[in-house]
Amino acid sequence: MITNKHQVNLYNIGVSYKKAEANVRGKFSLTKEAQVQLLTEAKEIGIDGIFVLSTCNRTEISGFTEYPLQLINLLCKYSNGSLEEFTKVSNVYKNEEAISHLFRTGTGLDSQILGDYEIVGQLRQAFKQAKKLNTTNAYFERLLNNVMQASKRVKNETKLSSGTTSVSYAAVQYIIKHLPNYDAKNILVFGLGKMGKHTCKNLAEYTENKSVCLINRSEEKAIEFVKEHPSIKKGVIGNLSSEVHNSDVLIVSTGSDQPTITKAQIPIDKEILILDLSMPANVATDVKELKNVTLVNVDELSKITDETLAIRQQEVPFAEAIIQTHKAEFNEWLSHRSFTPAIYALKKSLESIQKDEIAFHKKKFKDFDEEQAEIITSRFIQKITTQFVKHLKDEETSIPQSINVVSKMFGAELEKLHAEDH
Repeated sequence: MITNKHQVNLYNIGVSYKKAEANVRGKFSLTKEAQVQLLTEAKEIGIDGIFVLSTCNRTEISGFTEYPLQLINLLCKYSNGSLEEFTKVSNVYKNEEAISHLFRTGTGLDSQILGDYEIVGQLRQAFKQAKKLNTTNAYFERLLNNVMQASKRVKNETKLSSGTTSVSYAAVQYIIKHLPNYDAKNILVFGLGKMGKHTCKNLAEYTENKSVCLINRSEEKAIEFVKEHPSIKKGVIGNLSSEVHNSDVLIVSTGSDQPTITKAQIPIDKEILILDLSMPANVATDVKELKNVTLVNVDELSKITDETLAIRQQEVPFAEAIIQTHKAEFNEWLSHRSFTPAIYALKKSLESIQKDEIAFHKKKFKDFDEEQAEIITSRFIQKITTQFVKHLKDEETSIPQSINVVSKMFGAELEKLHAEDH
């Protein structure tokens, strides 16, 4: 069991894309079931406040504990990663650093693609799961609330998430920008690798086009994909040439070492836009010689994403300023939370002295004005507690030390309340 004998701190431990390759991150990934088991055990061993975030880019545990090793051991126990591997690629943040890290994560500043807000929903779900298992606390509730407020403002008040950041998204935006009446055009997607999948999904999400045809060498994969995306129809590899002739837009993402689209397959009697998303190029170079063809390759689409990232980079200081505002709000709440019990106990101790003194003077003096004495002494109590608040708010002040001094002066009540708060 974790006790109050040792100082409990907020830690954020984990691995992310910054130091760990995908295969290493995969080892530390936590299934939903493993996350539940981890949080349940954490509660059983006395960790008061913990949640788990596990995505393709990161696996992290945020929690209150004496030593970060307690969280690291839990991660290694419920994942396939080892302590030795963790040590090589890990991040361990403590208290203020952990708070800053969660703010940067939640606002997209720490995403693999700057300004990617997918992480916000994942962070929200992670906290929701912990809350359901009763492993959160008032501290995390307040912190995550501030992080989400900052995230919303960064999204609404800056351009950190504007523009195109992936080649597949850039391809669809290129079609929208350069092709009049694009929703009525025949679009053929050839190849269903990662790039092809994302392109099809983006076409479904960002256009109203109902004439998107998908052809893939593996029929099985194509059948499965169109089941999940009914707006896209499936073509067959044997009809590739006729489908190309029927198309206004051809998107090639076949991922082959050799060209999969040649000059002979391209119609010469109609305008056609070809987007080659493959690396190396899968559209033969001589296709560009055809006057009716506009051929756009990965390098050209990547320039669009590079320009976007350059714009986003300029927005970082504005996002950081918003974070500072919400971090200051949280720290203000935190400081009040840490000394409110002490102020309350001091006031109660002074009021107890006030009561005893008034009772003593009431017995001693015949015409003692009890009401007037209460007004005067209450003003003294108010002035003393106000001064104590100012003292605790001072940056130079050691709050625990100050509380200990006052507790020695005014009895055990203060010490008891401070211990309960921690």
